[in-house]
Amino acid sequence: MALAKEIMGCSMMDFKSSSSSPFFNQNKFLIRPSLVNPSRMRRDSPVHLREAKKGAVAAISEDLVKFVPVFSAAEKPVKFKVRAVVTVRNKIKEDFKEAFAKQLDALTDKIGRNVALELVSTEIDPKTRKAKKSSEGVLKDWSKKSNLKAERVNYTAEFEVDSNFGVPGAITVTNKHQTEFFLETITIEGFACGPLHFPCNSWMQPKKDHPEKRIVFCNKPYLPNQTPEGLKELRQKELKNLRGDGNGVRKLSDRIYDYALYNDLGNPDKGIDLTRPTLGGPKIPYPRRCRTGRLPTDTDMLSESRVEKPRPMYVPRDEQFEESKMDTFSFGRLKGVLHNLLPSLMSSFKSDKDFRGFADIDSLYSEGVLLKLGLQEELLKKFPLPKMVSKFQDYNQGILKYDIPHILSKDKFSWLRDDEFARQAVAGVNPLSIERLESFPPVSKLDPEVYGPVESALKEEHILPHLYGMTVQQAIDENKLYIVDYHDVYLPFLDRINALDGRKSYATRTIFYLTPNGSLMPVAIELSLPQAGPSSRAKRVLTPPVDATTTWLWGLAKAHVCSNDAGVHQLVHHWLRTHATLEPFILAAHRQLSAMHPIYKLLDPHMRYTLEINALARQSLVNADGVIESCFTPGRYAMEISAAAYKGWRFDTQSLPADLICRGMAVPDPTQPHGVKLVTEDYPYGSDGLLIWGAIENFVRTYVQHYYADSSSIRNDRELQDWYSESINVGHADLCNETWWPSLSTPDDLVSILSTLIWLASAQHAALNFAQYPYGGYVPNRPPLMRRLIPEETDPEYANFLADPQKYYLSALPSVLQATKYMAVVDTLSTHSPDEEYLGERQQPSTWSGDADVVEAFYKFSAEIRDIEKEIDRRNSDPSLKHRCGAGVLPYELLAPSSEPGITCRGVPNSVSI
Repeated sequence: MALAKEIMGCSMMDFKSSSSSPFFNQNKFLIRPSLVNPSRMRRDSPVHLREAKKGAVAAISEDLVKFVPVFSAAEKPVKFKVRAVVTVRNKIKEDFKEAFAKQLDALTDKIGRNVALELVSTEIDPKTRKAKKSSEGVLKDWSKKSNLKAERVNYTAEFEVDSNFGVPGAITVTNKHQTEFFLETITIEGFACGPLHFPCNSWMQPKKDHPEKRIVFCNKPYLPNQTPEGLKELRQKELKNLRGDGNGVRKLSDRIYDYALYNDLGNPDKGIDLTRPTLGGPKIPYPRRCRTGRLPTDTDMLSESRVEKPRPMYVPRDEQFEESKMDTFSFGRLKGVLHNLLPSLMSSFKSDKDFRGFADIDSLYSEGVLLKLGLQEELLKKFPLPKMVSKFQDYNQGILKYDIPHILSKDKFSWLRDDEFARQAVAGVNPLSIERLESFPPVSKLDPEVYGPVESALKEEHILPHLYGMTVQQAIDENKLYIVDYHDVYLPFLDRINALDGRKSYATRTIFYLTPNGSLMPVAIELSLPQAGPSSRAKRVLTPPVDATTTWLWGLAKAHVCSNDAGVHQLVHHWLRTHATLEPFILAAHRQLSAMHPIYKLLDPHMRYTLEINALARQSLVNADGVIESCFTPGRYAMEISAAAYKGWRFDTQSLPADLICRGMAVPDPTQPHGVKLVTEDYPYGSDGLLIWGAIENFVRTYVQHYYADSSSIRNDRELQDWYSESINVGHADLCNETWWPSLSTPDDLVSILSTLIWLASAQHAALNFAQYPYGGYVPNRPPLMRRLIPEETDPEYANFLADPQKYYLSALPSVLQATKYMAVVDTLSTHSPDEEYLGERQQPSTWSGDADVVEAFYKFSAEIRDIEKEIDRRNSDPSLKHRCGAGVLPYELLAPSSEPGITCRGVPNSVSI
C-alpha cells in the first residue's frame, strides 16, 4: 500500500470491504484498477518524485482516489469516471464586440454550444485498430464563471472510461462557442499513475471557423520511434495541420507556419521612392520569413501587398503577443506617437530644426520635446492625448519627456572621454564588432578594380606616439592592439548613401590600444570615401587631439564611427544575426517537430514572440520609409547592407566561443571550461557571456544525452533530421549548399546546434538589444546618423567650422525630430514587459516535461544561472576591471539574467521577444 501511495502521488484511504466501498457508487471518481498491479511492481525500482511548484492549475482533489481494487485479467472491465481541471486565461481587456460575444457564449453554452473534450489513450483498440477514446466531457459552469474577473479561471469536465482504457496521451478540444479562448493547461485526475498534465498555452478557435478538433498532448515527451500506438496518427495529423498546404491568404486565427521571401518591405503602389528589392533568392540572398499569403501589389506582381498600421500582420495565432506584452510594447508608443504625433510636428514648420546647444538636448529630459519645439499648445488642440505611461508628462508640463539615459546617470560628460568611447566597444550596446589586430596596416577585401586600392591610409607613425614606447609589432604580439573595421561594410554603399538628402557617411576604421592600466584607448581613426579619380584623396586619418581645433575634429570623427557602428549593430548583429536568421529554425521547428518531441519542448520558450516581433519589424522598422531608414545613416539602402552581410554569415561561427575565436578575442585552450581563453580578461561581454554559454551548453548536453544514447538514435530521428534539413534547405535556401553547415549525426552535433540557437535567442540578443536607450538615448553619445562630413582646410565650410565648432557639430548630428523619433523607438525596444520570461525560467516549471529527471536538470540549470548573476555582481565591484568598474563607469549588467520590467539595461529573456 505504501508503494502504491508513492506511485500514485496522492493520499489513499485504507481499503474497505466491498459493501462499503465507493467503487460501487457511480457518482464517485474512480481509477483504472489494472494500472496498479502488485505483481508487476519491482520494489527495488527507484521512483523519482519532486514537489511541484504552485501554479495556476487547480489542486488535485484529496478525496478523488479512495482505493485501488485489483482485478484478475479474466474479470470484465469496469466503467469509471475521471475528471479534467481546465485552466483558461481570461482576456484582461475586451472591446464591446468581444464582451457581447462572451455573454452570448455564456447563454448558448447552456443549450449545448459548449466546449467539449475527449481523452485519447496511448493504446489502440485491438478491434478497431484506432486509439481508444473516452466519452465526451464538457466544461462545466462556463456560464456561471463567464463574468469572473480573475486572470485565470478553472473549469472541470468529467469523462467515463473503462478499466482497460490505458493512460491518456492526448486530449481533443472542440470549441462550439462563437469566440476563441486561451487554454493554458489541462490536468486529468483519477488515474492510478497520478495527475496527468497537458500543457497547452494556445488559442482554441471556434468550430465554425476551424472545424477540426484541436489536439493537446500530454507533457510526457516521446521521440518519434517511441510514440505510443494510440498517438501516432494524431502526431502526424497535428504536424500536417501546422504546415498547411502553402496556398491562400492566411487568416489571423490560423496556426499555419510556412516560408516566404522578404518581398513585402516596399510599397510600389505608392510610388517609385517606396519600391524596394526583394530579399531572398539568387540575386540577393537572405533568410526566409513567415508566409502570409497576401495578394501581390497592383504595380509589381512579385511584391506582396502591405498591411499598414494599425491593421495587424499575420503570424500564427499562438505567436501573437499576449495582452501584457502588447500593452508594454503596444506598438502604441510607436504607432500613436511616431505616426500621429511626429508627422504633425513635421507639418507644423517648414524645415526641420537643429539643436541650438547641448542644453537643448538636456531639456528633452526635463521639459519634453513639445516645449523644446514650442508646439505644445498647437499640438494639444489637434491631439487631446490622454495620460499615457510614465514617459509622458501632463499637458501643462510637456509631452514626450524622456527618462535620463544610463550613460548620463553617473557622469554627464563621460561620453566625451576617449576611454569611454573605447569602453563601449567591449561593454556597450555593440561589443561584437571589435577584433584583435593581427597585422598592420589593415587591408581591404573588396575588389580593387571596383573600389580602389586595398591598402589602408593608416601608418605606423599615426599610432606609435600612443603605444607607451612599444613598437607596433610588439603591441600586436602582446595582444595590445584592436580594431573596429567598417571599411568593407560601408564603402560599396557610400556613393548612394551620400547622395541621399541629409545623409553623409564615411567607411571607418578605428584602432584601439590596451593601455598598461588596463583600459582601451582609441589611437587612430581612418575615414574613407569612394575614390572619385586616380588623384583624388579618398582616405584621411585623424589621431587624438593636441589642441582646440583637433579636439572638435576628433569629436566629429568619433561621431562618424558611432554612426557606422549604430548601423552595423542594428542591421547586422542585431536584426540579421538574432532576428532574421533564427526565424527559419523556428518555422521549421513548428512544422517538423511534434509538441511531444523532447527537442521541441527544449526550444519552446526560446521561440516565444519572435515571429510576431519580426512581423512588426517588417511593418514599421525595416520597411521602406520605416524607422530604420528614417533614423540610420544607410537610409533606403539599410536592408541591402543587411543582405550583403548575410552573404558572409556562417552558422558555424555563431556560438560564442567560435565567434570570439573568429574575431581574435579568444584563443582555443582545452584547459579552460569553455575550451577558449580570452586574450584580455576585461572584456565584459566575452567574460560574462562565457559563463552564460557554459550553463546553456551543460544543460543542453544533459538534456540531449538523456534522450539520445548514440549517433544512430540521432540519425534515425526523422523529425529531428527533417527539422534541421528544412531549416537549411528551405529557410536558408540561398546558402544551403555552403560546406560550413554543421552536420547533425551525433549527440555532440545536436548539443552544439541547440546551444548556439538558445544562445542567440537569449543572451546574444539581450546583449545587443537592452542597452539601446541606456546608451543611444543620449544622441551625441551614439548618433544613429550623420548629416555632414568633416571639413578640411580647403573646404568652404571650414571657416564656418572654425567660427562656431559647436554649431557645426550639432548640425552634423540628427535633427531634433530625427533624434526624438529615434529616442522614442529605442526607448520602446529597450523595455522589458511584465510577462518576460528570463533565462532559467519557463511556464509551468514543474510540469513542462513529464520526465522528472529532465525537470530536475532544469532546476539545476536555474540555480546555475542565479549563481552567474552573483558572479556578475562581484565583477562589477572589482576595481581592477576598468571597463565595468570605476568613477562614473557603468557596470556591465546586460548579461545579468534577471530584471524588473521597464528599461533596466540588464536581463536575459529566453527569446527574441522585442
